[in-house]
Amino acid sequence: MTPGEEGGAPLYLQLASTLREEVVSGSYPVGTLLPTEEGLCERFGVSRHTVREALRLLRQDGLVTSRRGAGTRVLAPVSGGDTHQVMSINDLLAFAAGTRLEIASIDTGELDAESALRAGLEAGTAWLEVRALRRAAEDDAVLCRTDYYVNRAYAAVGRLLPRHQGPIFPLIEDLFGVSITEVQQQISATLVDAELAAALGVAEGTAALEVRRSYATADGIIAQVTINTHPANRFQHSMTMRRLKS
Repeated sequence: MTPGEEGGAPLYLQLASTLREEVVSGSYPVGTLLPTEEGLCERFGVSRHTVREALRLLRQDGLVTSRRGAGTRVLAPVSGGDTHQVMSINDLLAFAAGTRLEIASIDTGELDAESALRAGLEAGTAWLEVRALRRAAEDDAVLCRTDYYVNRAYAAVGRLLPRHQGPIFPLIEDLFGVSITEVQQQISATLVDAELAAALGVAEGTAALEVRRSYATADGIIAQVTINTHPANRFQHSMTMRRLKS
């Protein structure tokens, strides 16, 4: 929507809505700067006061931050505790911020039927399997268990993981010159078994949510599958959807 098309709403609210949609859609990725106040005034044909009020609303939403002389920068989505807000693939990088990865095992082997079904992969195929706990950096509390399945073609990343804290897929991109262009996500309900209950500090049989993400390259190759298992009462997923113009 272009400011001015909704006669009943003040211009600054219309402008804030337009900018919010552009940030959420990834038109302005996390870490980039919005156009200057002067640029926004020129683009939308509004006053500097209107622009400043619209930016004030975006700051209240936690979408941007402004510093005098440094411009207005798009913030990573807030991920306090296990609250996840997804806007683009780039935002997956923000999920690991403020956390620590504690690796329990790294092995290469063929997937059995149960593991293959859980990961959405073909049984009998070879993958680098990594099991880890993700802990909060500030208090070391366990946030979730993470199981990684890395395509055998990219298994060399395993050597870097003991010293790595963030997501794995950027390592795959850097080491092998590929680009992750699509992530498919599936959220399923499950129950915590005895082993996982001990790791997460919950009772056996506690309800949990499994978040499975499959990372595909531009060639359609599955480079990595990640399964995060969260106790249900510690997890919240937030997603923004937009109506496409016909």
